[in-house]
Amino acid sequence: MNENIAPPSVEGFESIKRYWDKQNNIVTAKVLPGEYYVTRENELITTVLGSCISACIRDPISGIGGMNHFMLPETSKARLQAGDEAVVGNATRYGNYAMEHLINIILSNGGKRKNLEVKLFGGGKIIPTMSDVGARNIQFVLDYVDAEALRLLAQDLGDIYPRKVNYYPQTGKVKMKKIQDIHNETLAIREKRYFNSIKDMPVESDIELF
Repeated sequence: MNENIAPPSVEGFESIKRYWDKQNNIVTAKVLPGEYYVTRENELITTVLGSCISACIRDPISGIGGMNHFMLPETSKARLQAGDEAVVGNATRYGNYAMEHLINIILSNGGKRKNLEVKLFGGGKIIPTMSDVGARNIQFVLDYVDAEALRLLAQDLGDIYPRKVNYYPQTGKVKMKKIQDIHNETLAIREKRYFNSIKDMPVESDIELF
């Protein structure tokens, strides 16, 4: 990281990679699968999505916002298709965990729930041999936003392409590009790794999950 880059404005995000983006002329935080980042500064948050979902959420009044990057876990196709409550419940808890963490940090740093604006991206079916986890991610996040009565301003979900998402929380602006070609299948390999790492993983959190 550039030594001149100041520490994150919101405490607790020291582990997130931040750098000076010469092309956009701004401090940029790179969010990987399972991570999220919140800021009140004029920063860019960037990520590349395949099957995963990113929710970009901000309070335009207080000027604080952030982005997460998550994927629902699953155990086996058979148990999932059979509607095994333990499996489906854990997946839902995991998604809630990702969304509530992001929202709660925004609120604990001055944001108001009534002001929140949401933009959603991702859920592409980029790995033909993998079950359509992207579709389940999309259904989950749309149901979540609806259940929590959050204001959804924009969405670009589904399809077969990965997406690069650049989010500016201070203004709410998003620049999104669909990636037509994955060089060396880097993204697909990363997502498979992440998918396997969260398989059957218990969700432990002090956040109330619904």
